[in-house]
Order: sequence, then structure tokens, then C-alpha cells
Amino acid sequence: MSSLDVTAAGEEPKRTWPEVVGLPIKEAREIILKDKPDADIVVLPVGTRTTRDLRPDHVRIFVDTIASTPHVG
Repeated sequence: MSSLDVTAAGEEPKRTWPEVVGLPIKEAREIILKDKPDADIVVLPVGTRTTRDLRPDHVRIFVDTIASTPHVG
């Protein structure tokens, strides 16, 4: 384990956020950023193909519902 895998308190940094499942994207982002302020959060539709590279600052949020009526404009 490298020094990047441990917080100042000697704990492993948080890597998953099951508590945000079902929350609005904005709220989920805020919770993730509280735990990981340097996170580069990307929102993608479920099923989107992604690269397999490991980036410790990269957090993906996958969404599959429409929150409001789509409209022109």
C-alpha cells in the first residue's frame, strides 16, 4: 500500500458511495466532494462505455432516469 492509499488519520480513503444511490445528481456530487474534494466527477448514462484506466481522482456517476419533462429550448 502506498502513502496515497492512506488518509492523514491512517484510514483508507473512501472509494464508493452507496448512500447516494437514488439521490439527485447535485446532491450526490456534494456528498462525494465532501469525502473527496479533489474528485473529478463525471455523470454518464447507464451503459456508457468507459476506459479501464485507473485515475484516483476520477469518480463516475451513472444515471438512468429522466428527472423532468424534456422540452425544446
